[in-house]
Amino acid sequence: MTHNLTKEGLKIALFEPDIPQNTAAIIRTCACLGSKLEIIEPCGFLLSDKRFKRVVMDYMDEKDIKFYQSADIFFKSKKDQRIILMTTKASISYTKFKFEKNDTILFGRESAGVPEKIHKLTKNRLKIPMNNDRRSLNLASSVAIILAECLKQTKWI
Repeated sequence: MTHNLTKEGLKIALFEPDIPQNTAAIIRTCACLGSKLEIIEPCGFLLSDKRFKRVVMDYMDEKDIKFYQSADIFFKSKKDQRIILMTTKASISYTKFKFEKNDTILFGRESAGVPEKIHKLTKNRLKIPMNNDRRSLNLASSVAIILAECLKQTKWI
């Protein structure tokens, strides 16, 4: 089954991403599954980075990506919207949460997650359960897992 999301709909947001290959893979995932991508700057790389270009291939369409100059601007623009933070520090599993079509799912930096200030700004914090002796999943893999669940729950796929 295929689908086309309108301007309104599920959004994936990346907080200051710092690995170009992961961001490129997330752009491809969002393009293929019809989700908008939002990037909170600064990025830890340039969009002209050859590592980024190699993975993003021809899936890069900047009209499908919204850039925010800072987290403050991002949160001000979302004041009436629901933001869900994915974090290893959460106690609730994503499988126990009811996603909605207009949610924004926020993911932290690969190297450091998000600062405590961002944790305090988000009411909903979820995790992907993992084996206790493991630290974290790859960011692109995490986005794919959560995006698939969101689309399933909201009947997009």
